[in-house]
Amino acid sequence: MYKISMVSLGCPKNQVDAEQMLYSLKQAGYEIGVPEAEADAIIINTCGFIEDAKSEAIENIIEAAQYKIDGNCKAIVVTGCLAERYRDDVTEEIPEADVCVGIGSNGNIAEIVKNAIEGNAQNSYGAKEDLDLNGKRILSGWPFTAYLKVADGCDNCCTYCAIPKIRGRMRSRKIEDCVREAKELALGGVRELIVVAQDTTAYGADIYGESKLCELLSELCKIEGIEWIRTLYTYPERISDDLLQLMASEPKLVKYLDIPIQHADGEILKRMNRRGDKESLLSLVKKIRATVPDVTLRTTLITGFPGESEEQYEQLHNFVREAQFDRLGCFTYSAEEGTVAAEMPDQVAEQVKQDRAEHIMETQLDIASLKNEAKIGTVQRVLIEGWDDYIKCYYGRSAADAPEIDGKVFFMAKEQLLIGDFVDVQINDVLEYDLLGEQL
Repeated sequence: MYKISMVSLGCPKNQVDAEQMLYSLKQAGYEIGVPEAEADAIIINTCGFIEDAKSEAIENIIEAAQYKIDGNCKAIVVTGCLAERYRDDVTEEIPEADVCVGIGSNGNIAEIVKNAIEGNAQNSYGAKEDLDLNGKRILSGWPFTAYLKVADGCDNCCTYCAIPKIRGRMRSRKIEDCVREAKELALGGVRELIVVAQDTTAYGADIYGESKLCELLSELCKIEGIEWIRTLYTYPERISDDLLQLMASEPKLVKYLDIPIQHADGEILKRMNRRGDKESLLSLVKKIRATVPDVTLRTTLITGFPGESEEQYEQLHNFVREAQFDRLGCFTYSAEEGTVAAEMPDQVAEQVKQDRAEHIMETQLDIASLKNEAKIGTVQRVLIEGWDDYIKCYYGRSAADAPEIDGKVFFMAKEQLLIGDFVDVQINDVLEYDLLGEQL
């Protein structure tokens, strides 16, 4: 049977889609996970959220096409958000791509790939609602950490964001379906579960009439074998007292909140079709820290949104200094076609956007360094991810670190350890965003 290689780009939610496609391909008899040079078909599961992501996707498509010359590849298959967003334009404008598959056709990936390899490539775009949120998966990352996608799509309609156009309206999975998958993951060796959606705090509102995130998390905490449960993409206006109380009282819920705030100026937030202002956001941060001691707070920000004045930027910069987030990522505004913000007047110059983002990240590095230095002498529970052969030590993550986006803990050990186990590490030093220590 044919051999398949897959490259998955973008966010954890896209990764879950890729893992479902891998399961479908294996069930159909394909050999998966082979090197690109040996593959009969290479699938590029793309992100299409912002300009940088689109550029990365195109680069990967062009690089993969080289294996048509140097390897066995007979077809380049493009899936994911770029494919859904631009559809036939992908194969028309990128001749290296043989077939384009919208998210609603992911369930037919095995047949689509077969046809493409055999010279009968045909683009396919099922309805967005046809994407099966309960499909089985083959994990493509660590065997001990897995994402649990509890919903797809989004109803927030932020003016800068194309996700509702790409993914459609929010569709939540039933609690029992999420719990069933989580139990299967636990039986397979998963010890850290990361709950994701475009807006996890809105989970369940479409099918239950109100958010059911707390109920879902409570059920997930009952699953034997799962030791850490982390929640990403929690919107500030929907962070309830119940959620904070649950996080404070439930040992399996790591004390970590990812809150995509985007800005702190009230007028900018209003133009983004988001709520709040600097005062309300600082009040929320204060309440979270009072309710959940030792919580790690992460956020993402955007500089250079249309019309952002120097004074509004300074408001954002001052907010960063006052809020003292443990983790923070700052991105420049990307004008995405088809969004309301792309048509707004007073677009900010690219260099100004970049300078503002760099300024914020310089400030955040100072904040993060001080917070990390405060951990010297403490003991951190670390999930072991691997061995660094260059510096001859183990590395992993503490409860304060989400995979891929946050820092690491590098540590010396007194004995041979198993990847995927938990270990207590005393912190002795810091290196920017990372911690250095030794096993107790």
